[in-house]
Amino acid sequence: MKRATVLLVLGLLALAPLGARAQQPYYAGKTIELIVPFGPGGGTDIEARFMAPFFEKHIPGNPRFLVRNMPGGGSILGANWFAQNAKPDGLTLLATSGSTIIPYILGVSQVRYDFAKWKLVKVNGVGGAVYVSPRTGITKAADVLRPQVPLVYGGISAVGLDLTTLLLFEVLGMNVRVVMGFEGRGPARLAFERGETNIDYQTTPAYLTQVVPLIREGKAVAVMSMGFVNDRGQMVRDPAAPDLPTPYEVYQTLYNRKPDGLLRWKAYQAAVAASFSYQKAFWAPEGTPEEALRALREAIDRMKRDPAFRQEAQKILEGYEIFRGDQGEAAVHRSMRITLDVKKYIVDLVTGKYSARL
Repeated sequence: MKRATVLLVLGLLALAPLGARAQQPYYAGKTIELIVPFGPGGGTDIEARFMAPFFEKHIPGNPRFLVRNMPGGGSILGANWFAQNAKPDGLTLLATSGSTIIPYILGVSQVRYDFAKWKLVKVNGVGGAVYVSPRTGITKAADVLRPQVPLVYGGISAVGLDLTTLLLFEVLGMNVRVVMGFEGRGPARLAFERGETNIDYQTTPAYLTQVVPLIREGKAVAVMSMGFVNDRGQMVRDPAAPDLPTPYEVYQTLYNRKPDGLLRWKAYQAAVAASFSYQKAFWAPEGTPEEALRALREAIDRMKRDPAFRQEAQKILEGYEIFRGDQGEAAVHRSMRITLDVKKYIVDLVTGKYSARL
């Protein structure tokens, strides 16, 4: 009996390491790569690099979390690469913005990805702000129709997030020369700083960290926010830039009437809802193990309780709440559906005025 007992204990001890290994978190000892389909310095890149160390901290197993920039095609190249190459193991994620959503909505022929085939990890709204060079003579939104020099805007693609800005120009009747082809909002902002352009917009993360210092130095003038569409479909002031008027307010200042009912306004508001209200998202491939998705999404919950995250988020995501993917997926997909008259207006604008190919 004693010998049998000893053998049983030894057997249990021999099995213990296997049991311990089986209980290890899914991401223990692993590396997660987050594909950012833009160049460095833009809003998507800034937010991704801000969140990376908090994912490392709050995902069980504390995996490495690396950000990899893959710019090109206004984010289409990186999103296509992800759709074709990312394995459903939770080790490769994709960061997207409105520049990734709009080509998908419009059915751009180069798009090889389908949001319906991905699993949402997290999403948060992001605003944007329009600013100009002091050399334009514009000191407030009411001056945008009377610049002292021609306005020049640098963008990525007419069928990306820049579409929202182009629609803004149409709504307000602004005369702006548009130059496309930049690899991200970061490079577009640098062109502004070099004086190659004199009107620009940035999403909230880049605006707060990169543009506000320029405004303080007198090198830029904030004009208006892009506005924010709330859950009742109303355009309200951007919580990250509450002192800036919305385009809705600016239109009333310029024309002494409301833009409601104008097709171009409906198109602008639809674009803001789709590309800003649910703008910054992380995605995993379809088929990713539920254990991996749960670890990623529950890390969002832990971040939101982390005082260090909350403090730093005020600088990057001021006023915008981050939602875990299973709480926001349905709303994100709804925002990607637009009416036929709005879609036709947008397609006619980008293919006619801006010679874009769909």
